[in-house]
Amino acid sequence: MIPKVRKAVFPAAGLGTRFLPATKAQPKEMLPLVDKPLIQYGVEEALHSGIQNIFIVTGRGKSAIEDHFDVSFELEHTLDAKNKKDLLAVVRGISDMINVAYVRQKEALGLGHAVLRARELVGSEPFAAVLSDDVIDAPIPCLRQLLDIYEFYGASVLALMEVEGDAISAYGVVDAEPVPHNGGNSRLFRIRNMVEKPKASEAPSNLAIIGRYVLTSEIFDALDHIEPGTGGEIQLTDGLKYLLRSRPIYGYKFEGKRYDAGDKLGFLRATVEFALNRYDLGAEFRAYLKELKL
Repeated sequence: MIPKVRKAVFPAAGLGTRFLPATKAQPKEMLPLVDKPLIQYGVEEALHSGIQNIFIVTGRGKSAIEDHFDVSFELEHTLDAKNKKDLLAVVRGISDMINVAYVRQKEALGLGHAVLRARELVGSEPFAAVLSDDVIDAPIPCLRQLLDIYEFYGASVLALMEVEGDAISAYGVVDAEPVPHNGGNSRLFRIRNMVEKPKASEAPSNLAIIGRYVLTSEIFDALDHIEPGTGGEIQLTDGLKYLLRSRPIYGYKFEGKRYDAGDKLGFLRATVEFALNRYDLGAEFRAYLKELKL
């Protein structure tokens, strides 16, 4: 029987240097996309995919993340006293939505190292890993799409998207073969190899790995066995390549739109499009944009 995925790991110890000075005293994960912090979108995606146990890997200066998902007695009391029931429900909903635990990554030594820090919390179970920089708008949550593949094959699954041209050099890229699934062979792939940030001319495909993973617990031993790379960092891609020696890994070209909210332009695009899709903001915001002399 294939064990159920009950836990999700959120690496959130990075310094967020691309958003300085805004991230000098505020975690990048807490930057608001319209009116919710980036990390909450990922947490809600995990929740809507059937995962309620959230482990957040934090570092120095990240206490705002813990405060956000904690109970705020003073705020709740004030909202209750002012009879602002709608806002009170929103605030209580955040602290009630998940079971959350935290572990520290004392040094930012790579994504693989961050995942490895969650080993004691995850144990021997399969788990999801979510990068909150990647905000994904999809009718079926991206993580749920990956879980459906995992529950069929019982193997690790990575989210893939097509990236064209020189932009591919910013991603981990897979060499993979299509696998027929549900009558089609255009979305599911069995991965043969992967390359971290190749030159466009050397990329094995146009299929890039983005920040959603469903991983079996063997990834921890794989990360233990690999040598640190540049800057002493342990890369998740290197751990996955090691795991490929003994276990199959699949990639799924998810259905939906991904925004790179870890990039300033991507963050702005996400803000505009999410605001336009809001029932309470969209019409007025669209009218405002039409007034601009662009």
